[in-house]
Amino acid sequence: MRKADVIIVGSGIAALQLAVHISRRLHVIVLTKSKMQQSNSFLAQGGVAAAIGENDHPASHFQDTIEAGRNVNDHEAVWKLTAEAPGIIQDLAFNNCQFDYDREGSLHLGKEGAHSHARIIHGGGDQTGRRIVDGLLEKLGSNIQIYEDESVYELLVQEDGTCYGVSSKSKNGNMHNIVAPHVVLATGGCGQLFSFTSNAQEVTGDGVALAYWAGARIKDMEFVQFHPTLLFHNGKTRGLVSEAVRGAGARLVDECGNHLMEGIHPFLDLAPRHVVAQTIFNSIQKGCQIYLDVTSITNFEQRFPTAAGLCAQNDVQGRIPVAPGCHFLMGGVETDHVGRTNVSGLYAIGEVACTGVHGANRLASNSLLEGLVYGRRLARYLSEQDPSLFFPKTPSLPTPQSPVCLKLPSKEEIQRTMMSRVGIVRNRDSLKEQLSWIESFELNKWMTADFRQLTKTQWETVAMLQTSWLITTAALERTESRGGHYRSDFPNENKEWEKKHLSKTLEKRTAHESVQA
Repeated sequence: MRKADVIIVGSGIAALQLAVHISRRLHVIVLTKSKMQQSNSFLAQGGVAAAIGENDHPASHFQDTIEAGRNVNDHEAVWKLTAEAPGIIQDLAFNNCQFDYDREGSLHLGKEGAHSHARIIHGGGDQTGRRIVDGLLEKLGSNIQIYEDESVYELLVQEDGTCYGVSSKSKNGNMHNIVAPHVVLATGGCGQLFSFTSNAQEVTGDGVALAYWAGARIKDMEFVQFHPTLLFHNGKTRGLVSEAVRGAGARLVDECGNHLMEGIHPFLDLAPRHVVAQTIFNSIQKGCQIYLDVTSITNFEQRFPTAAGLCAQNDVQGRIPVAPGCHFLMGGVETDHVGRTNVSGLYAIGEVACTGVHGANRLASNSLLEGLVYGRRLARYLSEQDPSLFFPKTPSLPTPQSPVCLKLPSKEEIQRTMMSRVGIVRNRDSLKEQLSWIESFELNKWMTADFRQLTKTQWETVAMLQTSWLITTAALERTESRGGHYRSDFPNENKEWEKKHLSKTLEKRTAHESVQA
């Protein structure tokens, strides 16, 4: 058995920011089911939003965030985020994060969708995530112990409901119990639940499922953001083309060269993401392919090397065929302004958390900002806690049992059905069909299965099904359209839903009991 003061599950920007800023007197174990540089954060092409321009102000950033989130945001959380943003950028720049600067030596500020000012700080054009992750990795202290290729299967919870550790399995199949008074989920979102996605292969909704099984409240799961511009080639999405490309002047056009967003929204190609994604989706449904015309951007290859490399790999140039794909989860594990959940000892930061910042639709480049803000906040909070907190007794491994026969679909089936029934456009019939399909795999058996018996693929499939169920049930319950949640049978916003939030809590998952197939 391993012991630590803090366990961090995940290795993206939120996890690393926490690990860098936490007190060096605390022993921290970081667990990642792949490698430290395999995450959505590392892949992130977009930048970090902060009101640092001469005519900009956090109040304007606040208003843009509320507008994009369709006013279901937690206003206090949004204000604190936008107020802290300039200091976050100053801290990163002071520590030699490789941001982009203009000829006068000032940080170059880009424009992205639904922002009223140019306030997006980038690194390497469209390599911001990579530069921040690399910079944070270099600052990790000797108090940080990293285990790569280590999958967390379960959160350990005492009878009184306190979370005190995790059960994990290494690549070679060895099981480990790790205990700590503080367990932090920083596992990212759930993009791989959908067949079209910008997300890394590892992002399968694990953290949401783990938290739900441990008794945490899961909130706002119907709000899933689909990025408008993924390169679309031979019937598949091949990778993200950053919104910064549109911010630099690229235009969305149809096969005849007509500008798609004319007359749709006053911000045209930089309208809120749900507006652009739904417009592109509707055109594709009618048989009209949409392209991102980048011919007006001089030095496209130098300014956006990641997007240019993606185009070269797929033999595309000038006009990039695009389609929307799952990009970001606004809902997740409900937390307070520090990252605490309703489960004592359990915290969540980054995309897995629902802080109330994003509302119904995330404002562009607020995701890296959120991870950096909450990672630093939680580091300060944990550093102030009493280090002599009681450690529970060594948990014993359960008695080996006969394998549980779980009927599971393939991951590809989950992705295909979620995309077609719970994707960009939803309705009651498609949602009920998906819910019935998910529940045909007998959720009650998931509640009692010994996860140690499952392979990594089987466990991920169970987690994907659980998170898909949470999204589908919430989408079925919210009978309106708002932000990333669009119902064709309820196509308009309903004022009565503006302050309503949907949440679910599982009282307790009874694990390791014998289950008859």
